[in-house]
Amino acid sequence: MGSQIAELICMNDTQHFAKLIKDIKFAMLNTLNARGQITSRPMTLQQIEFDGALWFFASKTSEFVKDIENNHEVNLTFSNPKDMSFTSANGEAVVINDENKKNELWKPMYQAWFPEGLNDPNLCLLKISIHSADYWEAPGLKIVRLMAFAKAAITGKSGDLAGKHGHLN
Repeated sequence: MGSQIAELICMNDTQHFAKLIKDIKFAMLNTLNARGQITSRPMTLQQIEFDGALWFFASKTSEFVKDIENNHEVNLTFSNPKDMSFTSANGEAVVINDENKKNELWKPMYQAWFPEGLNDPNLCLLKISIHSADYWEAPGLKIVRLMAFAKAAITGKSGDLAGKHGHLN
């Protein structure tokens, strides 16, 4: 019974995470470089149904791919200005060279970054298995947030400006 409850919680967390990032096209990928510094770069999220892993195209020669080969732990940050939600996800990244998966995810617009397209010998995929995530969601509709900010400015009391924070496993 306990494992069934844990599985339901994980399923709910997975579904919640999928909902949080559903409309987001880009993420900031954060890795640890050889000098122990955190480095970040924007990445285009491959829009497939979230099943616990996220996919990105990359070049085998990029510095961040070398970072990942040395340390698989990464962080992804997402921002959705439309609904003022923010997500930070921790996971494990692996570099994959799967021709079928590349074909499945490829879009012609990626030729801008990879001029040789699917024939680029340096084209690879990053598969990031998400372990946990934190998220922040602003309260209510935009007008409600504006009214809360106005009230806080007038009264000097912040009220419910923080919104909802949660942790997902």
